[in-house]
Amino acid sequence: MNAGGSGEGAGPWHGDARRGIVASSAAFVIWGLFPLYLKPLIHVPATEILAHRIGWCVLFVFSWLAWKGRLGEVRAAIADRPVLLRLLLTAALITLNWLVYVWAVSNGRVVEASLGYFIGPLFNVALGLMVLRERLNPRQWTAVGFAAAGVVWLTVAAGSLPWVSLSLAASFAVYGLVRKMIPVGAVPGLAVEILFVAPFAIVWLLWLEGSGAGAFGHDTLPVTLLLAGSGLITALPLALFATGARLIPYSVIGVIQYIGPTLQLLLGLTLYGEPFPPARVAGFVLIWVGIAVFAVDGILPSRRVR
Repeated sequence: MNAGGSGEGAGPWHGDARRGIVASSAAFVIWGLFPLYLKPLIHVPATEILAHRIGWCVLFVFSWLAWKGRLGEVRAAIADRPVLLRLLLTAALITLNWLVYVWAVSNGRVVEASLGYFIGPLFNVALGLMVLRERLNPRQWTAVGFAAAGVVWLTVAAGSLPWVSLSLAASFAVYGLVRKMIPVGAVPGLAVEILFVAPFAIVWLLWLEGSGAGAFGHDTLPVTLLLAGSGLITALPLALFATGARLIPYSVIGVIQYIGPTLQLLLGLTLYGEPFPPARVAGFVLIWVGIAVFAVDGILPSRRVR
């Protein structure tokens, strides 16, 4: 992957590297503040919000691709059967991820959702070990061990599996793994994915409107505008993330991505007053130690390369 493209001896805030860091940071800030967007929709069912995200995302993404003259990439992906089948799988995974996240925010579980994105990168390491037969160095094993201990502790303390966190982490990690092996661009791939689920979303929205149960146009004007804007707020950070991932090392992305769950955690604790008892703090601390070890492991090799 391009380490920045800013020229020999250039610092991390020059040229392509600077644009990549800004784009990636913007993506994770948007994802981190996403609960602020969803909270005013707390009375709207999660399935309806998801359907609007998909329906409006289709309009936004295809308009953008048409403007950029890249619709041919979508047609090429659809014509390639192996690519199409893999995108069907990723469509199911990202839809599940979106649904669980919207449900979590609507039900006052922002802190638990943030945990899912904290441990997501460590799920990536585990998948690399089990699926890609990658080898872990001692620091990576230590990171995974701390994170696993934290999840076990949270499970014991709560008396049940933190299924929201694990569902978000697993679905996004597997999504990333499969997308990594599909030879298609980020935005054209997203376009094909939402094409798979858009018919179901649109039919559901039409049924809601026909039955008078839908919120769009029947609730307040701010709610209607938020539902209409959900496609943009869904697609924009994905496009920014794809831009950043092409311009800076993946190890840098690995550190920047913690902006998202950190902001979510702060919102859950300060603005929404979600409980954070000592037992949960202990579990988070174990996971954060694993994250710190994982981040250091990613940064050291890139510094040696520079």
